[in-house]
Amino acid sequence: MSEGKVRNEKLVLPELSYSIMGAIFEVSNELGTGYQEKYYYRAVKSALEKRGLQVKTQVYLPIEFRDAKIGNYFLDFLIEGKIVLELKIGKRFKKSDFDQIQAYLRATNTPLGIIVRLDKDGEVVYHRVLPPNKDS
Repeated sequence: MSEGKVRNEKLVLPELSYSIMGAIFEVSNELGTGYQEKYYYRAVKSALEKRGLQVKTQVYLPIEFRDAKIGNYFLDFLIEGKIVLELKIGKRFKKSDFDQIQAYLRATNTPLGIIVRLDKDGEVVYHRVLPPNKDS
């Protein structure tokens, strides 16, 4: 295995997720703190695209129940059609943030979500989120 390759074969999409997180840390380090979420969002999009990644933003997904549309989702990012990335600004994650990304994973049938929190002190916290078990 060449240097720089990820060795943990149990991780889902390790190289792609590490590339995404590299872009997030670049943005955090270069942009710094104190900006509104929309500016971090734009910077992350730019950093991901500069890495050559296929990035879709504000991906529209209708919510349906019994063949009736009951609402809409708008994903922050869908990267390479494989990873849902959600950005949050603030002190901590809420349970609803995790519920939200799991619903996105279920709706898109993607294998991995990454939820990232940027706080006012410059800390980057992230969680890799797998889709909910189909049996639950």
